[in-house]
Amino acid sequence: MDQPIATLFARMKAGNDARRTGFGLAERRAALDRLADVVRRNEGAIVAALQADLGRPEAEAILTDYLPVLQEIAHARRHLRRWMRPRRVWPTLATFGASARVEPQPRGTCLIVAPWNFPFQLALGPLVSCLAAGNAAILKPSEMTPATSALVSRIVAETFPPDLVAVVEGDKAVAEELLSLPFDHIFFTGSPAVGRIVMAAAANTLASVTLELGGKSPVIVGPDADLKQAADWITFGKFVNAGQTCIAPDHLYVHTAVKDAFITALRARIARAYGSGEASPNLARIVTPSHAARLAALIADALDKGAMPIIAGGQSGQSLGPHLIEGTTPDMRLSREEIFGPVLPALTYSDTDAVIAAINASDKPLAIYIFDRDSASIDAITRRTTSGAVGINLTLVHYTQLNLPFGGVNGSGIGAAHGEAGFRAFSHERAVMRNRFLLLPLIFPPYTPRVMRLIRLAKRVLG
Repeated sequence: MDQPIATLFARMKAGNDARRTGFGLAERRAALDRLADVVRRNEGAIVAALQADLGRPEAEAILTDYLPVLQEIAHARRHLRRWMRPRRVWPTLATFGASARVEPQPRGTCLIVAPWNFPFQLALGPLVSCLAAGNAAILKPSEMTPATSALVSRIVAETFPPDLVAVVEGDKAVAEELLSLPFDHIFFTGSPAVGRIVMAAAANTLASVTLELGGKSPVIVGPDADLKQAADWITFGKFVNAGQTCIAPDHLYVHTAVKDAFITALRARIARAYGSGEASPNLARIVTPSHAARLAALIADALDKGAMPIIAGGQSGQSLGPHLIEGTTPDMRLSREEIFGPVLPALTYSDTDAVIAAINASDKPLAIYIFDRDSASIDAITRRTTSGAVGINLTLVHYTQLNLPFGGVNGSGIGAAHGEAGFRAFSHERAVMRNRFLLLPLIFPPYTPRVMRLIRLAKRVLG
């Protein structure tokens, strides 16, 4: 991106009017087809970039970054005609005699700020929704994953004209400059702390926002759980991408009745997946030395205050092995901060009400995971808590269900993404109403006795 940010933005913004009429179904599908084609042609480069930035195993790179983008494109392309179609709504008694519809309209020029943990998928996935809705976009990839950032920049430059999609690389100063511009919509994925900064900046220009944040997502293993199933899914959900996943289980509640058996099963499953240390070829590495140092400090703080390691996977630079820790207390940093790494605190419980109270005493999580076969217990936890999503006898994969909205609540996010929810996030739903034979002129002023009789009649019918 050679031209100044303000110039790029101005040119993109100037095309808003033309895109409202000239960027219809055929043009949007063509844009999505071009994006799918360039992603497929760059599969090897995507895997290599993720390996360079995160030490991501090839299987994880394909499953968590490459395929989700192609799935998002295919889903949007398949359903786009229906999503774009105006929706007729029924008249109310007060508006009988008028037709009404809701028209999805492009918001205009959008900013997509992508994070470092899934730097390819979380840059281009929102772009799919943005283009499907008929918008232009500036992408800001994370500077913490420079190889993937450069790849995203090259792919976009090869695929789209700069007045439709452009990539702006850079650090915090670049992000601040972008956030100062009057975008029509901002889509941000990242931490709650930075999400507050983004929302404050959006307030200055009254831009709408979608915030995909995070939080401390609990996983609960109940007394009637299938322990092998729980061990399989929790190992996968916690340690894929070395735990650097916004919807990873952050901490574990396991019922006292099954605690010993489940911990034995979990230890065995972790060992089978990742061995005993930090050098597993199946485990990604921590993104930067500072992030690795933070995780080491969280572990040290817990151990210094009396927690005990069940599994201590070791650490070598940015490679951190799986850690399973018991005996954590509320005063420990592990209990207060989103962990975002391959460290799982294990807590025991005997009373489901206490677990529900603990969840409700904290910020609303992005996900709650429940492993149990007791429908009443599952229903109680689901009904009495609030979260972005609930996963029952699974972890993470609700993210891939494109017919579900993906998003958080308050501290874990605002708005929703993926599939039709993503299309709506990047659309303004405009109300359109047309008079056919409305009777309202009968009660227009002057308010004669006859008009007042009609108003009193309307009050009895409508009130």
